[in-house]
Amino acid sequence: MSHQHDKEGCRGRDAWLSGPSIEPLQLAGNEHVADLVDNVYARSGFNARRLAEAAQLVARMIDDQATIGLTLAGAMTPIGMSGVLISLIEAGFIDVIVSTGANLFHDLARPFEQPMVQGHHEVDDNALLDDGVARIYDVFITEEDYILPNDEAVLRAIKRIDYRQPFSTATFHHELGRVILETAPHPGKSLLAAAAKHGVPIYTSSPGDSVIGLMFVPAYLVDGPVALNPILDVVELMAIVYGAEKTGALEIGGGSPKNFFMQTQPMLQQMLGHHTKGGHDYFVQLTTDSPHWGGLSGATPSEAKSWGKVRDARENNVIVYSCASLTLPLIAQYALARSRPREPRRLMQHVAELTEKLRRDTRPDAIFAGDQPGNPTFAEVWKKA
Repeated sequence: MSHQHDKEGCRGRDAWLSGPSIEPLQLAGNEHVADLVDNVYARSGFNARRLAEAAQLVARMIDDQATIGLTLAGAMTPIGMSGVLISLIEAGFIDVIVSTGANLFHDLARPFEQPMVQGHHEVDDNALLDDGVARIYDVFITEEDYILPNDEAVLRAIKRIDYRQPFSTATFHHELGRVILETAPHPGKSLLAAAAKHGVPIYTSSPGDSVIGLMFVPAYLVDGPVALNPILDVVELMAIVYGAEKTGALEIGGGSPKNFFMQTQPMLQQMLGHHTKGGHDYFVQLTTDSPHWGGLSGATPSEAKSWGKVRDARENNVIVYSCASLTLPLIAQYALARSRPREPRRLMQHVAELTEKLRRDTRPDAIFAGDQPGNPTFAEVWKKA
């Protein structure tokens, strides 16, 4: 017996068949993307309907003034998705980002006029290596023209911050975005530059897992310690979520970025004793993974509810099982067509004060203990450890 059937009980034949009728889909009159989503995809089934539900839910979280966290995994910037995300940032629809470092490193190519071209996935990779070309599935880049200029931009950003004092990846990425804005021939092509311009913090949950992170190594070996502090990332992102009235997650792929954003809610509730959130209010994920393989990071919304990551196991949650290269532009275009632009929250400028508010509001005797009588406090566990 399904969970839904068990909860709702027998409703009767007419009640089960009370949904909208599925008729032959009409393309005429639905030439615009938003109309196609509302009047074709939404009136269909399978993943077409899930895509429509996701697009409508993204528009709803925007209109509800939720603070929206976008997470980015997979090779999205190499195939040009940076332009889609730039449009969402400029419209005020993205407030904070958690990305893999690779997506950010590849974002550096276009503003600095470095080759990134359509190739083919069926090629002789031995020949590519001999000719100095690297492949990202069906995208070709040249290491000589591509890597060194990006390295130089990263190093300039490192030297512009006080890297001997603890700093977060958002602080560094903001400075890197400013370097692009000030020095790149085409800063308008950069996600990092757009985020810096509009005050959108960008975090990387595994900063050592990309060329950007690797560039800190020679700086460390030649010039001494680099105080990149990933715990600051956790604290700052948690403070952003804590300071928001409502939060929404737009997850592109899964992986570490997804859970890095989703874990903020159970951390606030279960570890720090803040019982005011109850999970993220909205959740949309675009993924090709399936939960039964164990690789759907952070799992389905219903499973995430058991961890306190989403507010409700059923409502305001959609997963679209399809490639984000197909679904992200459609959902973004729908949001841009259906929702009015919002003023940027410019959270990067408010991270310090939000972090301080979280610190002030966190009672040491509530950490770990929460409202559960008899639970040991953090101080007791810390002393005992």
